[in-house]
Amino acid sequence: MDLKDNVILNHKEIQHKIRRIAFQIYESNVDEPEVIIAGIGNNGFVFAKKLKAVLEKISDITPVLCKVIIDKKNPLSEISTSLSPEEYTNKSVVLVDDVLNSGTTLIYSVKHFLNVPLKQFKTAVLVNRNHKKYPVKADFKGISLSTSLHEHVEVDFKGKAHQVVLE
Repeated sequence: MDLKDNVILNHKEIQHKIRRIAFQIYESNVDEPEVIIAGIGNNGFVFAKKLKAVLEKISDITPVLCKVIIDKKNPLSEISTSLSPEEYTNKSVVLVDDVLNSGTTLIYSVKHFLNVPLKQFKTAVLVNRNHKKYPVKADFKGISLSTSLHEHVEVDFKGKAHQVVLE
């Protein structure tokens, strides 16, 4: 099967979704001087950087980037962030990942942030797969897909032409 047949989102559509999610984040934080954009691991962090860039263009909010380091194969292991807990205490935080599959990575990352008092906590994903085994939801999502458990969604942020592919 040709990979082009399985493209869920092309580069232009991804850019549109990023912009729309950035506006939603802005709307929910309109009274905040800054918002922490916490990207999970590799692709979630790339997605977070893209959201930060758009937020800087469309609002006067200062978006602060934070990398969430989690072992996706062993989410019970220690989770760390590029910011200290003091830097996001009593702030608005948006936890960002590329794909919400079972919710495991997102729920353990949420748990990490619950150790400090926050002003507001939201989640954002580019693709929501609707296969949750945990009660976690995406407050902001680019697209929702109903897929089989055997299918794999791959977000490709490499190069100039980004895409989301169903494998």
